[in-house]
Amino acid sequence: MASFAPIEGPCAWQGSTMADDPRWRFALSGADIAELQAAWASVQQRGLAWDQMRKADFPLAGLADKLADMAAELEDGSGLANLSGLPVGAFGAGLRHVWYGIGLHLGQPVYQDSNGLLMRDIQDESQDTDSVLGHRLTARDGSAFKSSKARTLSNALLRFHTDRCDVVGLLCVRQAPIGGISRIASSVAVHNMMLQRRPDLAALLYEPYHRARLGEERGGELLSYALPVFGQRDGRFTSHYSRTYVEAAQEMLDVPRMDAAQWEAMDMLHSLAEELCLEMTMAAGDMQFINNHVIYHARSAYQDQAGATLDQRRCLHRLWLSMPNSRALPEDHGVLWGEVAAGARRGGIVQP
Repeated sequence: MASFAPIEGPCAWQGSTMADDPRWRFALSGADIAELQAAWASVQQRGLAWDQMRKADFPLAGLADKLADMAAELEDGSGLANLSGLPVGAFGAGLRHVWYGIGLHLGQPVYQDSNGLLMRDIQDESQDTDSVLGHRLTARDGSAFKSSKARTLSNALLRFHTDRCDVVGLLCVRQAPIGGISRIASSVAVHNMMLQRRPDLAALLYEPYHRARLGEERGGELLSYALPVFGQRDGRFTSHYSRTYVEAAQEMLDVPRMDAAQWEAMDMLHSLAEELCLEMTMAAGDMQFINNHVIYHARSAYQDQAGATLDQRRCLHRLWLSMPNSRALPEDHGVLWGEVAAGARRGGIVQP
């Protein structure tokens, strides 16, 4: 069995100490907000749609240092950055321009589905999303299997997972009155604790696990792919994990069945994330950025106000960002990321 060492550094944190650590908390100043308003006025005057904007169309010279500090914290620090204080009601229809503009100054937005979606609204759509989008997978016992997308677009809890991008950004537009707590765990701390308690299970997570595409990615004729949960390159860690995709692959006839130890390793990963996580509730105007290579994120179930319409329900605007200061990834992770070189444009869903 291969031997792996713990990963040291600020990315290996525990929620009990992270809650009071100021390094990942940033706030917009009055001058920052004025600069955002000026940039929005400029693109509004030109009639640019938010998804047509480029970085130069939305100048943020005054915010540059703060955003650079956030990018450094995301890649070389804790992997988490929260930017608070955006007056979401002040921008009206321009809120998407402002959010996308901030994203452009941190990284390059990448596609979130095979139809070129660059910004997803995370809210309870109260419908069978899989049927609408044609992403249905039937389990071997005949029951319906909900895709990750369908789970995201409901008010149910979301298990710890990573997204298919270097950094995921979430802007809270409206919060639910009950629940919707964001749960964030250092995958590095999870890895280190598993090495300490059960190195045999940690070693298994460095081996490939089969994942289903669930109709949400394009991969030619391949409906599944094999990818390790843990990886290292040049002393830097990466983890890509979503139990839903692994479970879905196990419903496919041509995918090797997992053994008891592999399931135990995933169970332990989840229990350690629960043990070590930070919990926080986002307020309207909070922007949360997470480096998927070193952090797992989850969400508790929530309840909107009874009778709330779609534009009154809890809503987060989500961006997937490829980061110019990203780490190099192991070569065998190319099956997911495509490009594995440091700073490469990568992630998102390949377009047909």
